[in-house]
Amino acid sequence: MTGKAITARKIDLISCQYCSLLSRIPKMAVSQAAFCPRCGARLHSRKPDSIMYTWALVLASVIFYIPANFLPITITTTLGSTHADTIMSGIIYFIQSGSFEIALVIFVASILIPLVKLLVLISLLLSVHFKSTWRPKDRTKLYRLTESVGRWSMVDIYVISIMVALVKLGPYANVEAGPAAVYFAAVVVITMFAAETFDPRLIWDVAEDAHE
Repeated sequence: MTGKAITARKIDLISCQYCSLLSRIPKMAVSQAAFCPRCGARLHSRKPDSIMYTWALVLASVIFYIPANFLPITITTTLGSTHADTIMSGIIYFIQSGSFEIALVIFVASILIPLVKLLVLISLLLSVHFKSTWRPKDRTKLYRLTESVGRWSMVDIYVISIMVALVKLGPYANVEAGPAAVYFAAVVVITMFAAETFDPRLIWDVAEDAHE
């Protein structure tokens, strides 16, 4: 069977983003707002200003990503000697000490995932901006994957928190979180918000408009 797909937007239906109730859009003036009859939330056919908010969050993440990788993330004091480590220097240390598995986990969680997530979000934003119709289904799957794996970047912050809490031996040994920890946590949290503000239905809107 062939024919154009019937979407909710075409037949004046809208899904509540909080309780998922599918409602028919009432006839009203343009300035008036529609509300969900079940939970009372304001109804939107698409997330308001999705592209603008996502771009702002992505750019903020890119800015924070630089000091997160170049500033010290841990400051270790041992018998009066202080040593600062960045994320990459920590990875190199574990490689040199033979702990390749730990080095791989830190590299993937702390460097690869945040970078790939930023690149994916930027590519999705550009594809919507330039009205790309290239493989919308695959782009939607890529968005879902990006949204689900972003939180695993917090592994590095968890490890630092545990080390700071456990290694408290006064002048003999002490571990403190460096300034990069704040920037790194900001990158992880902001990219999570960026993934939430992006509306993947915009990908399909472009494909739908191109076939009309």
